[in-house]
Amino acid sequence: MHLVCSCIASGDFRPRTVWLGHPEKREQRYPKNVINNQKYNFFTFLPGVLFNQFKYFFNLYFLLLACSQFVEELRLGALYTYWVPLGLVLFITIAREAIEEIRCYLRDKEVNSQIYSKLSTRGTVKVKSSGIQVGDLIIVEKNQRVPADMIFLRTSERNGSCFLRTDQLDGETDWKLRLPVACTQRLPTAGDLLQIRSFVYAEEPNIDIHNFIGTFTREDGDPPVNESLSIENTLWASTVVASGTVVGVVIYTGKELRSVMNTSNPRHKVGLFDLEVNCLTKILFGALVVVSLVMVALQHFAGRWYLQIFRFLLLFSHIVPISLRVNLDMGKMVFSWMIKRDSKIPGTVVRASTIPEQLGRISYLLTDKTGTLTQNEMVFRRLHLGTVAYGMDSMDEVQSHIFSAYTQPTHDLPASRTPAATKVRKTISSRVHEAVKAIALVHNVTPVYESNGVTDQAEAEQHYEDTCRVYQASSPDEVSLVQWTESVGLTLVGRDQSSMQLRTPTGQIMNFTILQIFPFTYESKRMGIIVRDESAGEITFYMKGADMVMAGIVQYNDWLEEECGNMAREGLRVLVVAKKSLTEEQYQDFEARYVQAKLSVHDRSLKVATVIESLEMEMELLCLTGVEDQLQTDVRPTLEILRNAGIKVWMLTGDKLETATCTAKNAHLITRSQDIHIFRPVTTRGEAHLELNAFRRKHDCALVISGDSLEVCLKYYEYEFMELACQCPAVVCCRCTPTQKAQIVRLLQERTGKLTCAVGDGGNDVSMIQEADCGVGVEGKEGKQASLAADFSVTQFKHLGRLLMVHGRNSYKRAAALSQFVIHRSLCISTMQAVFSSVFYFASVPLYQGFLIIGYSTVYTMFPVFSLVLDKDVKSEVAMLYPELYKDLLKGRPLSFKTFLIWVLISIYQGSIIMYGALLLFESEFVHIVAISFTSLILTELLMVALTVQTWHWFMIVAELLSLACYIASLVFLHEFIDIYFITTVSFLWKVTAITLVSCLPLYILKYLRRRFSPPNYSKLTT
Repeated sequence: MHLVCSCIASGDFRPRTVWLGHPEKREQRYPKNVINNQKYNFFTFLPGVLFNQFKYFFNLYFLLLACSQFVEELRLGALYTYWVPLGLVLFITIAREAIEEIRCYLRDKEVNSQIYSKLSTRGTVKVKSSGIQVGDLIIVEKNQRVPADMIFLRTSERNGSCFLRTDQLDGETDWKLRLPVACTQRLPTAGDLLQIRSFVYAEEPNIDIHNFIGTFTREDGDPPVNESLSIENTLWASTVVASGTVVGVVIYTGKELRSVMNTSNPRHKVGLFDLEVNCLTKILFGALVVVSLVMVALQHFAGRWYLQIFRFLLLFSHIVPISLRVNLDMGKMVFSWMIKRDSKIPGTVVRASTIPEQLGRISYLLTDKTGTLTQNEMVFRRLHLGTVAYGMDSMDEVQSHIFSAYTQPTHDLPASRTPAATKVRKTISSRVHEAVKAIALVHNVTPVYESNGVTDQAEAEQHYEDTCRVYQASSPDEVSLVQWTESVGLTLVGRDQSSMQLRTPTGQIMNFTILQIFPFTYESKRMGIIVRDESAGEITFYMKGADMVMAGIVQYNDWLEEECGNMAREGLRVLVVAKKSLTEEQYQDFEARYVQAKLSVHDRSLKVATVIESLEMEMELLCLTGVEDQLQTDVRPTLEILRNAGIKVWMLTGDKLETATCTAKNAHLITRSQDIHIFRPVTTRGEAHLELNAFRRKHDCALVISGDSLEVCLKYYEYEFMELACQCPAVVCCRCTPTQKAQIVRLLQERTGKLTCAVGDGGNDVSMIQEADCGVGVEGKEGKQASLAADFSVTQFKHLGRLLMVHGRNSYKRAAALSQFVIHRSLCISTMQAVFSSVFYFASVPLYQGFLIIGYSTVYTMFPVFSLVLDKDVKSEVAMLYPELYKDLLKGRPLSFKTFLIWVLISIYQGSIIMYGALLLFESEFVHIVAISFTSLILTELLMVALTVQTWHWFMIVAELLSLACYIASLVFLHEFIDIYFITTVSFLWKVTAITLVSCLPLYILKYLRRRFSPPNYSKLTT
């Protein structure tokens, strides 16, 4: 859910003591629990929308023009000739904003009106989400959204825990395990929560959704109870309860919610195309001022010349077309609609309909790896024990070792019990058994049983029914490891807060008590668990983690580093598994220190880490595991298309260097013929300087660099590094943090001035997606957070090829043609006005008045001109087959000063021909000039659209015929401007035909000659 918050000074937030069920005991005022995503309210809507429109110079300019018509000396005709076009533009804008605001209000109202149950002294009462206060005891049912940030007090689940779905908060689709406060979970009923004297001490609100520090205190206990609270005791707002019914005490509401504080207002993206059009309109405005001054100068600044300047500014105001903005906005809506309707990229969503043409000019594509280029579906590939390795083809050997370990009579005398003095080498069978047992125990996976139509949930849970079991975990790596242990005979069948059950190949259930669990964090890059084997009474500390951190924890060995490198080069994600046996005394000593550290409020995480590290020494290395993340479908051909289109692809990932390099090779991001320069780890300025010099000597070489080295290079040699990196055909940045990803995007934009596109699928890609000129979210295993924050959302990476090559290219070319044609339409009539005024002694008299001037840019020419949004130079199949066509657009040729100048010259030529032709051929009455010139102008515009069109669409033909029919039909009502009898004469017809031919025929001849002797690239493919 998108939640918008205003910037809040961190000084406003303070820690708090929250009494259970007593909101009236609060020490300070807390914000209301109301979600508000609206930009305006009822009173600020109209002023706000109008201000946002008129803060731009051109809209203000047209407003001033319209207002000037109330001044008698400046009036040029009927008021509606200026107010109707402006009113139409404003009406469309206000209507669009109003629809968006109403949708937003209804979404907010739905969330704020959700009903929850609250525990009170009067029993259970119903309360709206917006009425919830800090200190309230709220009951949340299964599949219900958590309405505020709460501390988890009780659950109805027998195992004493619950699962949360957090995809709307952190973008991860896997369920998270949460644990209630032990003291409150032990109470007989939920109502007893109101009978005890207890409070929660919570840290000040902050943006960190992965950490929490607090304590729970019960004062009326004997002795008083003190419990530490961490992230696993929290229920953050915007998550959904996935199992059981929970009770929590509210600690944060409104703008203090973690979800609200994490929602930054994304920057408003203005397309490069819009900036270029703005630049052209500024040139047109300059031309308008110059023409007006020239007209007054030719009158020798006679009389009230300053009034004449204003009158000429009004007279030539069509030089700056008011309809340009509306035409482009409507065109972009059509482009967005076409993207959504494309059956070849199903499920694609356009969230930013203001920038579809940006997709046609991308120079740099920055992509995440896991879940974007790869499927985020893990497959277990390798088990390495140092002296022996098992691949997919030898898993049956592992299975037989496990089977023999549990069927031989010696299996209950574990190898760890053998005295060290005997120096007996463990048999391969016992080493495999220990490794598999460790993998089956060191994780955060919970087996969940669901009814399958034959067996109901309770029965499946009781008998550990294999067909009903689903594994839930916060990482697909962990699930793949547990599924693998099941396939070789050791099955995880049960787990709750304090115990775990494994089933051996013989069907025997082994019980383990979970004494402590140390979850995985991005900082520690490892997770550990201390379990007691109930049958043997042994206490074992198991740990698994990344090789970088585990290398310093395990006992000395000579194979770990080399084998990790080998497995990573095969594209496998490597985990190191180790163990340490503890005596009861060692564990009791550790537990006392650990509990003490967890209760501290200041520097808790540091103290806890120090205590855990005291255990993490001289651990026995058991094995390495390698899982493979498979590539998404058609990643290779898509990257090939992008490369041929002139787009440089950079891969930014949090994964390790070897795995990232291997995936880049596997996906053909780095071609087989390319050299790879792996940037050595650097920490100082001197090292960075030497390494950059070494890199400078290489040519046409792909770069692989880690996040740490990147940070050092950017700190000391930002300009030099970016200059070298931008010359590389491909760049891979590994071990990247989300902020680093966004920083790289920003630097590319600043250093190159080129357009960037960022593609990702997880919450860690959001900052990069929002920073890029075009953000594309892939809906994947990690949830929808990236796709919700993106400008465009696709279901698969391969759809990106069509999105850019077909829709991006078409949108840009069509927008360029449309904008230049609207400018041409306005310049034509302005040129005619200039010629008319020049001939009649520089009089500031309008050539066309009333409905003629409004009808010209609306009913008579609007549909044919707008139909250019359906034009295309090549078929979509050809655009996909020849991505080189996209390369032409990167130079910005469809809309440049050169093309703009050509259209200006065409407009001046046609406007002059039509006006001088009408003046030469008009007979005694002035009204005949209007009839001849206006009819010729309309026909010229319709023929120019026909000249510009490259592929005819039925709508274009209908638009042309309809516009002509509208003009002919309206002549009956325009008798005050046009002589109805004159236009039916042969004289009128031949004069109009002659003028129209002279204005258009030379352009048709030029187009034919250009196509014959200098054809554009696309025409070679269509012939």
